[in-house]
Amino acid sequence: MTRSFRRFDEWLNRQLEECARNAGTDVETYVARAVAAQMVADQMRTNVSAKELLSHLSESGVLNSDAMPDVSTVVNDPDRLSSLRSTGLLDSPPDPAYDRISRAAAEALGTPFAAVSLVDADRTFYKSTAGMGKLSIEDRAMPFDQSICQYTVADGAALVIEDARTDPVFMNHPVVRGGAMAAYLGIPLIDQDGHAIGTLCVSDSKPRQWSTGHVQILSDLAQLTTERIFSVPPTSNAR
Repeated sequence: MTRSFRRFDEWLNRQLEECARNAGTDVETYVARAVAAQMVADQMRTNVSAKELLSHLSESGVLNSDAMPDVSTVVNDPDRLSSLRSTGLLDSPPDPAYDRISRAAAEALGTPFAAVSLVDADRTFYKSTAGMGKLSIEDRAMPFDQSICQYTVADGAALVIEDARTDPVFMNHPVVRGGAMAAYLGIPLIDQDGHAIGTLCVSDSKPRQWSTGHVQILSDLAQLTTERIFSVPPTSNAR
């Protein structure tokens, strides 16, 4: 039986059915995802963490997707995890130095959100965030369905997404379906042995056009982050 809405006329209900069909789902799921996206957007506008809301939406199955690529082989590499855990930063309290980097990234690129993330075996831990409200240590640990950073780590290179809602891969990610993210730019934090342990990333709930200048600025800040994590002295340009 076709689902219709009392406040929609016949034409609007037909359009709703067509939109759901084009999205590859039924009307009920299509509407549920639209409502979920609005709820997340409303909560984020009040500068409140949407973690709990996204968790409940994921548990409800509204945002579920099995279309995302599997990067578990890279993420679970023992040497990579050993490098990450040797930093001692997982589940550590906020550090003003990393907070300054996050704020600088958000301000330099003009984005509402920025973070220094660490990608563990089954979660992303945000060592620092900007624009995400006050997060407790517990709230800084996000399941993978609330983070894109695992894919930056898996690629080991800058991940540039201008509009995830139309991207053939990332449109299926739950955080994109939930409306919390449309644009993302992430730079991996790579140790001396070439293992990416996390990212410096910025994001926006609206589409963005990233320039080569944006990538360079974030890459420079990511290098500063990596130097701090691994206590590598900055390279001197003096001659």
